[in-house]
Amino acid sequence: MVKDPEESSVTLTELMLPSHSNFSGKIHGGYILNLMDQIAFAAASKFSGKYCVTASINKVDFKNPVSVGELLTLKARVNYVGRTSMTVGIRVTSENIQTGEIKHCNSSYFVMVAKDEDGNNAMVPELKLSSNEDVRRFVRAKSKLENTRARVREFDAATFDPEQHLDSLKEHRVLLRLEDSE
Repeated sequence: MVKDPEESSVTLTELMLPSHSNFSGKIHGGYILNLMDQIAFAAASKFSGKYCVTASINKVDFKNPVSVGELLTLKARVNYVGRTSMTVGIRVTSENIQTGEIKHCNSSYFVMVAKDEDGNNAMVPELKLSSNEDVRRFVRAKSKLENTRARVREFDAATFDPEQHLDSLKEHRVLLRLEDSE
């Protein structure tokens, strides 16, 4: 089966209430992350037709604060597929209802894994790429996954060699006193 990325598109808009805020009237980042996880689940499940779980979350930078009374809109869609996993791209914006100003709050990528009825990883449909933007999103997600895998290998505790990195530490505010030789 082959599916278009648009078949995974989901939009969620929610009014930000005082119960979602911290003491300064700004919305808790954790609340926004919770909504992002929900929409990632919805997009991945819609695309795969399966129950999906979050495998990883790429970096999330909070670019602009969200205030109580603003409308928060999250848009998500599948940008990349593997055998059983999907990378869901999410864009979050806030809108001041009174002024109409729209701010980009953050973007992130969630890796979701499809599960079958027994909880085992399940195959996902192929992704149809029909525009240059689809290709860009796919290749970007693929690159992020490859970079993550390379970083995991490079810093694996069993094979990491601190000697290779000691010179680079001189540029940083660290006091180096290695007491163990393991």
